[in-house]
Amino acid sequence: MFSLGSIIKKKIKNHIYYYYVESKRINGKPKYVNQKYLGTAESLLKKLVSMDAPLQPRVLHSEVTEFGAVSLLYDIADRLGICKMIDDISPKRKQGASTGEYILTAAINRAVSPTSTNGLQEWYADTCLPMITGKRPNLYTPQNFWNNTCIPVESIDAMEDAILRKVIDTYNIDTTHIIYDATNFFTYIDTMQKCESAKRGHSKEKRNDLRIIGLSLMVSSDFSIPLLHETYPGNRPDAKQFYIMMDKLKKRYESITGHKSDVTVVFDRGNNSEDNINFLEESDFPFHYVGGLKKNQAKELYKIPSDEYVPLGTESLKGQFAYRAEIEIYRRKVTALIVYNPELEKGQLQGILINREKTTKKLLDLQQKLIHRANGKITKGKKPTKSSITKKAEDILKVEYMKSIFHYEVIESKGHIYLTFASSDEALKQLQEQELGKKVLFTDRSDFTNEEIVNAYRSAWHVESAFKQMKNIEHLRVRPVFHWTDEKIRVHIFTCILAYRLCCLLLKELNNKGIHMSINRLLNEMAGIKHVDTFFGDIDKPEKVQSFTLGSELAQQVEDLYQLKRKYS
Repeated sequence: MFSLGSIIKKKIKNHIYYYYVESKRINGKPKYVNQKYLGTAESLLKKLVSMDAPLQPRVLHSEVTEFGAVSLLYDIADRLGICKMIDDISPKRKQGASTGEYILTAAINRAVSPTSTNGLQEWYADTCLPMITGKRPNLYTPQNFWNNTCIPVESIDAMEDAILRKVIDTYNIDTTHIIYDATNFFTYIDTMQKCESAKRGHSKEKRNDLRIIGLSLMVSSDFSIPLLHETYPGNRPDAKQFYIMMDKLKKRYESITGHKSDVTVVFDRGNNSEDNINFLEESDFPFHYVGGLKKNQAKELYKIPSDEYVPLGTESLKGQFAYRAEIEIYRRKVTALIVYNPELEKGQLQGILINREKTTKKLLDLQQKLIHRANGKITKGKKPTKSSITKKAEDILKVEYMKSIFHYEVIESKGHIYLTFASSDEALKQLQEQELGKKVLFTDRSDFTNEEIVNAYRSAWHVESAFKQMKNIEHLRVRPVFHWTDEKIRVHIFTCILAYRLCCLLLKELNNKGIHMSINRLLNEMAGIKHVDTFFGDIDKPEKVQSFTLGSELAQQVEDLYQLKRKYS
């Protein structure tokens, strides 16, 4: 018989297979030294059924619970004192679970295996959390959860501030360089249901048929750690929300960080407006900024000959070039930098060529239908007009850059409508020479080098990465949002942000220890470590033996660093 706690599973071409493994420490790290294939779950079950009669009564049953990822997230939250910080702001219950415990449990659930509030109790029961916390699963009903977590927005802000003060102090987070952006999430809130947060607006997930909720987020340049967030009505323009978030940052920054320092805010072109720049420059708070300019704001820079560009000097920017100038934007002098990236140009050109082929096919199809109608081959449907075909052609050419390289004409002749079109290689060549591979950045930081400006703007991917992770269907997903009250929506978003913050901090800890990976990989690898209670002997007085599945080598390495089995079993 194989010893307990040494079975792992592997997913190969969407099939699960089980292996018995033995491991030893080599150079301080766990390594597999022996491996034996056991089979599929079905084959293992058959083997168990066919065991010799004297052996069958010995094993009564086994209970398997989620351990690795769950205990890891609980561990970092416990070290930070997350529950206490929340409970210090929200009144504690004399019995049952506290507000902090409900919030933390929901946050771990969002990170590991997102469920609705209705599924929280069942999920909780299948994890190691009852063993760790001593709290019974029957406490985590939807009613109990919302009875203890309907928190006013002021309290949520206070909780976030308390958590951030601890995080910044513990992990020495750089708060002088902050990246900002906004996105939105669709909901299933009925149109007639009153909810100020959920409004009709431009959905970034192309769900314009549903009400949406806006989320603005500020993250650090250090591991994308969320600093401030806010939910807002889905119909509010991004540029207006930018102003609101900067004002929020101004009012709370000193309280959170303990000092008043120069802050450089990084934002994309969508948040570039005169009102926003005025606010940043005229505020009594020491704001600086690095942002992106729209093409029509820097037309002259695109005309600069390539031989006037200078190479960027750092290894990470090798092969890129820039031209620096002082220009006037919103009636003020700023430092502008047009950056040329050959790799970006290559990618853009490839995309344009693919889209040109697709656009040509769509225009050809439209052209042929008009010819067939004129020849009498098509008689059904509404008769086309010059304006209706123009609209269809314009819709086809909405894809980026297509209007620049295609020319079309809608002709009416002898009572019929025709379409002619052509793509211009010369227009494409001109587009490639003047625009492709180029971005224009601007800043009030005239003291920044070219490289510092580019690196600051490139850091915007941190917040984009955060939004992408929150829309991931496997871990940390915010949507779809089923809640229909503003209060519940705010709690839901706060919980998701907390989950993401804990994951980012874990990545920072592991990175400092030489282990580099994504959030998804970390959670998936750690999910392989499960807690197993096996019951032997007499059914009336069973003997329980506790063990763990090994998980992958990487999971074992993380477990070894944090000693999760020793702490929580």
